[in-house]
Amino acid sequence: MSSRSHAASVMNPGCLSRVVLDRIADKWTALIIYVLAGGTHRYAVLQREIGGISQKMLTQTLRSLERDGLVQRKVHPVVPPKVEYSLTPLGRTLIEPLKAICSWSEKHLPQLQANRTRARNAEGALTTAAG
Repeated sequence: MSSRSHAASVMNPGCLSRVVLDRIADKWTALIIYVLAGGTHRYAVLQREIGGISQKMLTQTLRSLERDGLVQRKVHPVVPPKVEYSLTPLGRTLIEPLKAICSWSEKHLPQLQANRTRARNAEGALTTAAG
């Protein structure tokens, strides 16, 4: 497949590669993979580590990741039930690209913040001039 036809398939909202990209690029997916890159964790630990995620969203995202084969859910037969989540070998292939994105974010954060401040100040100046 040429890079042009591959790119076209990712741009098509009905294409499976687009569905996969949407899943991987989701903010909660990235944060869950980031936490699980450190090892196996229980649900409560994931929820505590990932600030701002609701129980419903964590459950939905974990189920999607499990369905896609990126996360493994292991239920231990004990009372009360003990459930642990870990990355599958396929899920672990996302660690390096995710680390690269995190490194890029940290490296360029000052510039991004400066750009946002500059844009906010420009918007404020336009509002003041118009008012």
